[in-house]
Amino acid sequence: MADELPIIAIMGGTGNQGYGLALRWAKAGYKIFIGSRDQKKAILSAEKINELVSPVFPVIGSDNGEAADLSNIAILAVPASAQVSVADEIRNKIKGKILIDVTVPLVPPKILRVQLPQNGSVVARLQGHLGDEIQVVSAFQNIAAHHLQDIEHEIDCDVLVCGNKKYAREEAIKLVTAAGMRGWHAGPIENSAAAEAMTSLLLYINRHYSLDGAGIRISGKKA
Repeated sequence: MADELPIIAIMGGTGNQGYGLALRWAKAGYKIFIGSRDQKKAILSAEKINELVSPVFPVIGSDNGEAADLSNIAILAVPASAQVSVADEIRNKIKGKILIDVTVPLVPPKILRVQLPQNGSVVARLQGHLGDEIQVVSAFQNIAAHHLQDIEHEIDCDVLVCGNKKYAREEAIKLVTAAGMRGWHAGPIENSAAAEAMTSLLLYINRHYSLDGAGIRISGKKA
């Protein structure tokens, strides 16, 4: 039932990837709050989604704090440079909740080269920073934003989901499915390093072979 679905807040919902996820989940019947440091931008993004898909529950734009406070699950879809600061803004609003982090440590201009932090994963680093009161899950690192925004496009790739608690990964996988993709339990949060690194590889492959948003597929299991 639609009224039993979790309420989703997307910090960075005005950005390309956050907007694409909001669009797909709104169409799937979720209640969505778009959070931003610029509330006017959040409201404009929400209005655009409402016009495009006429969701059962109109998408609402607000500041990050209000969006996080009203959510059951929070999504962090901001540039790597803003990851920790935005998470700190909302940490008191999401204690006891799941935070799905899509962050990739791309360092311009050399985004085609893997540049992981010293500990191996920016998402694992955030879990350590926030502590166990917030369950951080890594997902959606390898999905092209323009494919997410095209709601008629069938996304032909899988999503690796990493996190320390199985229940948190399962909630993330439900959202992967709702957005039209197949999610996989990929182990503890430290394993997110592999998904984060894969993004630079895929970007390189896109450029070298003139591809439009390469992704990954896990073989060996029927859909």
